[in-house]
Amino acid sequence: MADIELRVLGSGDAFGDGGRLQTCIWLRTGHYQALLDCGATSLVAMKRFGIEPNEIDAVLISHFHGDHFGGLPYLILDGQFRGRTRPLAIGGPPHVQEHVRAHLEATFPGASRTRQRFPLSFEVLSATGVRLGPLRVSALPVAHTPGSEALGLRVEAASRTVAYSGDTEWTPALVELSAGADLFVCEAYSYDKRVPYHLDYRTLEQHASALTAAGLLLTHLGPEMLVPHELRFPLASDGLRVPL
Repeated sequence: MADIELRVLGSGDAFGDGGRLQTCIWLRTGHYQALLDCGATSLVAMKRFGIEPNEIDAVLISHFHGDHFGGLPYLILDGQFRGRTRPLAIGGPPHVQEHVRAHLEATFPGASRTRQRFPLSFEVLSATGVRLGPLRVSALPVAHTPGSEALGLRVEAASRTVAYSGDTEWTPALVELSAGADLFVCEAYSYDKRVPYHLDYRTLEQHASALTAAGLLLTHLGPEMLVPHELRFPLASDGLRVPL
């Protein structure tokens, strides 16, 4: 078995362009399973693609926008209603526990005060790294909208490393995140249109020589990226399995 298995569960933008689901990437190493982001449609995606939500051990959140962490209330309550006992760790930017609890309360009033039947823990992700089961997870600030507390993530397990940009415009932090990774999953929201706080394909292509990951996969695809273009790098799609 590969050190990390990866499957894209959601590759779309916030608005479902092209019928794509919101951001969610599934990782497994041994018996340990994690999600990179958990957009509002992620529970649907897991059940569509045969991923058992109650077997997810950790959710790693890049930033506090609904298309990246809005699925957490559904994941938590699905576990509550279906008798989950497996612990769930949620990692993210500073104040991750407060943000998740507030979103849980806004989505299902009263739910934030319910005692879960399973252990629920929170970890703040940073450049120094944290250990979650067999994963070492580190994070760097990236350039997204003020208040989103956006991070790019780097996940290491045994001899494999997956890097993930989250949402960001071009920033030198992407060079550091991608360094030596086996796969860099990177936003390419638009083709050549400059959208504030987001990355377009042309800008990414201009900086590609500085990215030293072995592979690059484009995700968070908006309408400009869903029409045919000649591209150097592959596009993610919902359900895509990526060998590592």
